[in-house]
Amino acid sequence: MGSMPEELPLVCSLEAEDLEQRLAAIGELGAESLIDRRQDGGRHLLRFRSDRQTRERLEGIIRAERECCAFLDLTLEEVGDDLILSVAAPEVGQATADGFAMAFDRVEPQPAR
Repeated sequence: MGSMPEELPLVCSLEAEDLEQRLAAIGELGAESLIDRRQDGGRHLLRFRSDRQTRERLEGIIRAERECCAFLDLTLEEVGDDLILSVAAPEVGQATADGFAMAFDRVEPQPAR
């Protein structure tokens, strides 16, 4: 009999002060490098300028988020001259994914084409 896959907790493990600092860093990066933000169903697609510093900062944010919000599905890829950060979560964690994506920018998401 096979073992059941381990379910990931659907809560953020950061303390309030750490969360505030993380959100400030995310907002700063968004203000500096975010070009566009779209939503495709429950998945957020955030487009950033592609440069070494932005990539390193995004990779650092992804690593940190995987430690505190392991249920978030975060992927980063280079498409043309841009970096695309994809953010998704299981349905019960969608509000957290939405909040994380919106922390980069207050621009309303546009539907995917």
